[in-house]
Amino acid sequence: MVDPEIEALDGASLPMRGSDEFKPFIRRLPEFKFWYAITKALCVAFFMTFFSIFDVPVFWPILLFYWIVLFVLTMKRQILHMIKYKYVPFSIGKQRYGKKKPSASSSRLSKD
Repeated sequence: MVDPEIEALDGASLPMRGSDEFKPFIRRLPEFKFWYAITKALCVAFFMTFFSIFDVPVFWPILLFYWIVLFVLTMKRQILHMIKYKYVPFSIGKQRYGKKKPSASSSRLSKD
């Protein structure tokens, strides 16, 4: 769920006694609250489309910068985790391991 080195677990630990219950996965946001918030946001956004006061022209570079800032703030913990463990999510070109030596069987075939 979280990296223990970055963020301390809130009350989630291994059971110490036989009566303790082990809960390996604890949701940060319950599913009902998630769907309620999404539905509420969708209704408010749909309602706002009927009023011209909310029809604000936006200069696209400002919108792009706003999106990048939101992305970085949202993904900060994941990005720090990727940097810590040297994970690169993309690769450029084909990975090369060195030159391959011709095998004996292929050299015999070429001589015949």
